[in-house]
This record gives sequence, structure tokens and C-alpha cells, in this order.
Amino acid sequence: MTVIAPSYTSTLIDDYGQRWSIETLFGIFKSHGFNLEDTHLIDSERLSRLFALLTIALCWAYRTGQWLSAQRPITIKKHGRKAKSVFRYGFDYLRRILLNLEQYEADFCQTLQFLSCT
Repeated sequence: MTVIAPSYTSTLIDDYGQRWSIETLFGIFKSHGFNLEDTHLIDSERLSRLFALLTIALCWAYRTGQWLSAQRPITIKKHGRKAKSVFRYGFDYLRRILLNLEQYEADFCQTLQFLSCT
């Protein structure tokens, strides 16, 4: 892998890997999941609470996606990458459940277990 940077450090590739993780996180918060910008919040206290809630939701969706992919793996496309991320897999599943709660009550209860620390 080649990374262009103004100066070389021995941790350059690791640093870039962490940056990519942060970019992925912001993508989930913004355009690839939660649409954070659509809230138009500017009050720091409200933003702080919203970030806390979104962090819990992100963990819930990711953990649900892990569980789903263990049951039925995500399809691999011709270019060798997954058709969707683990987060998106869980996010779409949770959204379907929450929008049809009466129909998927048992599934909802099962996914609630992913929020438990035990």
C-alpha cells in the first residue's frame, strides 16, 4: 500500500488505517445510515445526547449485522467485496423490525439482547 504524506513516520500506515475507521464512522452518522445532518442541531448539549444515542444505535446495528451474517453470510460481489457492510445488514434488519413492530415482535425481543452487557 502506498500512502502519500508530508513526512514519513513508522506508524504512517496504522495512522491512515485509524483515519479510515473514523471516516467510516462519520459516513454512518451522516449519509450512510443516520443522516445526522438532517437534524440541524447546533446546541452542544443536545448534540452530545444525540451522539450518545446514535453510538448505542450504531453498536446495536453492528452487533445485529454480525449475528445475521453468522446465520446467513453477506453476499460477495464479483469484485470480491461484500454487497453491504455488517452495519448496513443489521441497520436494514432493525429498521424493518421497528417499522413493523407488531409483525416482528419476537425478532425485536431477540435483537434487544444485543444491547445487554450480560
